[in-house]
Amino acid sequence: MSDKKADLAGPGIGDYAELEKILPQDYSSLLNPKETQQAVTALKEYIEENMCKELNLIRVTVPLIVDVESGVNDYLDRDGSRTPVQFHISNDYDKNPIDAQVVQAATKWKRMALKQFGMDIGEGLYTDMHAVRKDYFLDHDHSAYVDQWDWEIAITDKQRKLHYLKDVVEKIWKVLKGAEVHVQGLFPQLKTDKYPDMPERLTFLHAEDILDMYPDLPRKERETEIVKKYSAVFIYGIGWTLQDGYPHELRAPDYDDWVTETVSEDGRPMHGLNGDILVWNPVTKRRHELTSMGIRVNAETLKQQLEMTGQLDFLKFPYHKAIINDEIPLSIGGGIGQSRTFMLFLKKAHLGEVSATVWPKILKEICRKKNIHVIE
Repeated sequence: MSDKKADLAGPGIGDYAELEKILPQDYSSLLNPKETQQAVTALKEYIEENMCKELNLIRVTVPLIVDVESGVNDYLDRDGSRTPVQFHISNDYDKNPIDAQVVQAATKWKRMALKQFGMDIGEGLYTDMHAVRKDYFLDHDHSAYVDQWDWEIAITDKQRKLHYLKDVVEKIWKVLKGAEVHVQGLFPQLKTDKYPDMPERLTFLHAEDILDMYPDLPRKERETEIVKKYSAVFIYGIGWTLQDGYPHELRAPDYDDWVTETVSEDGRPMHGLNGDILVWNPVTKRRHELTSMGIRVNAETLKQQLEMTGQLDFLKFPYHKAIINDEIPLSIGGGIGQSRTFMLFLKKAHLGEVSATVWPKILKEICRKKNIHVIE
């Protein structure tokens, strides 16, 4: 069971010797570097245009740095293992200074932004978000640089239901599947029997269902087995403690709602109004996370989750106060990994083929040996 506990947080493989074994042995990119950049642009434009149509979104500006005192930065999990880059702005000879952080995600900021930009019920926003997550292990699909389409929609209390979450997920999958078809039309070499396309529809499974199927496996191995079986899944109910005494994964207590009780299709009580889209990557032959999303906490569930995680002191921050005092809209939102999506649909073996960032020398050397072109 110790393996299960160790698997709750902290993405990445964690070992370069292991990564060298995992990366493909006979890899050859279907697109050259120039074509890759053209295809990235085509995917980006298609997804942004169609996300706006499907979810009624407009694009808004998003911060790269935030004031520590705002409490809007994302800590990604609840164990404190991933902390933001922080620095002091001495401004005005330190008479009016600011302690700032580079964002790790815009999850909380977006909900505040719904009010700032005057979004009505059913209206939403998306951002071309860039972030730094310095505590990741840098492997084939984890980078210190993060790019996401972060989106958020204002909803009513009656929409805080599992069926509404599933409806939104299906719209997002429609856009992603459409993007795959679109880019293959522009670059026909991407359509190949060697790497199967994504399925037309997602399979929805609660984290408890997957535990029932693979009770002795830790979370990442459960996810691997389930995406091998179904190709593309939405795993929901992530954060609540399951029957084996562990949550599927640690989740922060102050954005997604993972405590609200739901009922399975066969009548079993379950919890959680959030989840992840994971797919099988035929190039890397591994699980591949594309997006995480959820119906956000209300005043009641925020307090409940903060109490469960021992973080009630967060209620001092403006963001948390705004939820408690009903000063910002109820919402649903999420983040879609841009480079992760490009990597998948362009049949790439490494994130560095579509994203320019820093990589350790050992990883770049491994990639050179395996004919993987990492952008310098």
